[in-house]
Amino acid sequence: MNDLLDDLHAQAPEFIELRRDLHRHPELAFDEHRTAAIVAARLESWGYAVERGIGGTGVVGRLVRGNGRRRLGLRADMDALPITEASGAAWTSQRPGVMHACGHDGHTAMLLAAACHLAVRGRFDGELNLIFQPAEEGGGGALRMIEDGLFTRYPCDAVFAMHNMPGIPQGHLVLREGAAMASSDYATIRLTGVGGHGAMPHLARDCVVAAASLVMALQTIVSRNVDPQQTAVVTVGALQAGQANNVIPASATLELSVRSLDRDVRALLEQRIKALAAAQAESFGVTAHVEWRRGYSVLVNTPAETAIARAVALELLGADRVNLQGPPLTGSEDFAFMLEQVPGSYLLIGNGDGSDGHHAGGCMVHNPGFDFQDRNIAVGAAYWTLLTERYLTASPTPTNPPTPRA
Repeated sequence: MNDLLDDLHAQAPEFIELRRDLHRHPELAFDEHRTAAIVAARLESWGYAVERGIGGTGVVGRLVRGNGRRRLGLRADMDALPITEASGAAWTSQRPGVMHACGHDGHTAMLLAAACHLAVRGRFDGELNLIFQPAEEGGGGALRMIEDGLFTRYPCDAVFAMHNMPGIPQGHLVLREGAAMASSDYATIRLTGVGGHGAMPHLARDCVVAAASLVMALQTIVSRNVDPQQTAVVTVGALQAGQANNVIPASATLELSVRSLDRDVRALLEQRIKALAAAQAESFGVTAHVEWRRGYSVLVNTPAETAIARAVALELLGADRVNLQGPPLTGSEDFAFMLEQVPGSYLLIGNGDGSDGHHAGGCMVHNPGFDFQDRNIAVGAAYWTLLTERYLTASPTPTNPPTPRA
C-alpha cells in the first residue's frame, strides 16, 4: 500500500491548506454554512451528485461506478466548539470564542482528500455515499440527518466514521468490536424545601444539606448497583443553592452527566438516580423533581463490518501501527444513531502523543490548545480510499478476518 500512501501524501498539501482554512473559519452546530458550501462545491467539481441541507446543514455526495449493488457510507463531522483558541498556530481561529477544538476540520479534510482521489483514480464497483454531518458536538446532527431521510434517500449497507485521538501515536489506527463509546444522558434534580434564617435552622427544611447528602448517595450507584465488570459514570457537575451565608435557601439544583457502555446499565442508572433523589429528599423533609434528558446512544460497532475495517487497517499500515481491539471510551458520539440504523464501525486515528514534535503535542480534544495533526490527512484519506475499494467489491467480508489482540 506504499503507492497509495505516496499518492495521498503527494496530494495532501492542497487539503492541508483546506483544513487550515476551515480551522480559521470555524462554525458551531447547524451554522456550518460556509463549511458545507465548500464541501459541496469540491464534491461537485469532482463529479459527485450532491445534495445540500440534509438535517439542516448536512451534505451528501454520491458517486456510482459499475454495476455493483453494494452501497457504502463514509461520514465526517463539520462543526466546531464554543471555545477560545490558545493553540498559537498560524491558522488560529478568526472567530472569537469559537474554534475547532475536536479536529472536525481535519475529519472533513481527510474525507474530501479521499473523495478527490476516488473520483480520479478510484477502483470500485458500487455506490459511495460521503456524509458530511453537522452538529456532532451535542447537537445530535446525525439524528437530524436520519430524521430528514438520510438513509431513505441514500441507503447504505454499511457506514463508517473516523475520529482523531490525542495520546495515540500519530497515524496509528485503533479499532474495536462491540461497545466503543458510551451513552450520554443528563439530569437536573431540583430540591424544594422551606427557606429560613441561618440562625434558626429548626424552622426551615434545608435543601443544602439534602443536596450534599444526595451527592454522596449518588456515588453508591456505580459502586453498589452496577455490575463491577460494567462501566458507568455518574458525575454531579454543578450544585447551585443560595447566595448568603446566613440564609437557608428554599431550593437547590444539581446537574448530572450520566454515561454507560451498556443499554441495560443505562436504564438502571436512570431508575436508581430517580429513586435515590426521591428517597433522599423525603428523608430531609424536602421534595425532589428530576428532569431526565436522553442524549447519545451507546456506540456499538458490528462484528462483520469491524472485521472489514480491521483488515483494511492491517493492509494499509501493518500490524505495528494498528490496535485491533482498543479499549472503550466513556466519551459519547452521535454516530451511534447511524449505527442503530445501519451496521458499521467507528475507529480512531492517533493525533500524536507529544513525542513527534507536533506543536500541539498530545493535547486533548476540547482544549483551547488543541490542533489537528495535518500529517493524518494523507493516512486518513488513504484509509477511506482503500476501505471503499475493498468494500465495494464482490466479496462482502475478508476471507480470514484478523484475530483481535489486546
